[in-house]
Amino acid sequence: MKTLTAIIGILFLSLGIISAQTPVGEDILKQIDKNMVVDKAVSQTTMIIHGRAGTRSVKAKTWTQGRDKAFVEYTDPPREKGKKMLKLGDQIWNYIPEPTDRIITISGHLLRQSVMGSDLSYEDITENRKLTDIYNAKLKGSEKLQGRDCYVVELTAKQEDVTYYSRKLWVDKEKWLPLKEERYARSGKPLKMSEITEVMRVDNRWYPKKMTFRDLMQTGSEGTEYIIDSIDFHISIPESRFTKAALKK
Repeated sequence: MKTLTAIIGILFLSLGIISAQTPVGEDILKQIDKNMVVDKAVSQTTMIIHGRAGTRSVKAKTWTQGRDKAFVEYTDPPREKGKKMLKLGDQIWNYIPEPTDRIITISGHLLRQSVMGSDLSYEDITENRKLTDIYNAKLKGSEKLQGRDCYVVELTAKQEDVTYYSRKLWVDKEKWLPLKEERYARSGKPLKMSEITEVMRVDNRWYPKKMTFRDLMQTGSEGTEYIIDSIDFHISIPESRFTKAALKK
């Protein structure tokens, strides 16, 4: 009898260890949010856009604060230099200097338009919401990707105002970054794919260094590389940065 009791105890202990080692979907999203969501940051980035007409690069400096505020200033090439973008809540304003010197409001479905002819939309480039706030998650299994052990997680939107109704992620089990992602419409139609091909350690978090995006609805697109040349999570940002007046300075 004592032997049977001991065996049952070992079985329950083993099941407990297995359960403790395998996170549920929401646990995985929390770990991704710790890495990807920022309170504030200033970054220098390069977009390399591969299109039917050739390849071109666009450099920018971006200020981000919370989920609702972002400011982008394009710095290179010369023909794009001086163009700016401001996000406040669910509205975006684009500033185009010479020859028009005008501010254009972008809202509603226009937020899903391409930025600079790239595979990224205005929503993609300014998104900073926690995945745990907007998606339910289910762990579907494990796979190897880029030589890394990954959890495969499927996400379904909790809210109506999300850009992508569902997503499928391959999440690095050690660094908690989504190395590959497929994004879908409510109908199940695939809309976009992305991959993180290089990561970096910044302070106490893992963060993407180089990503590639592919807009599956854009004919002729051969993908866009998005490179974070530098990022600072501790820099002070004045509130005046996130104003329409800053667009014309």
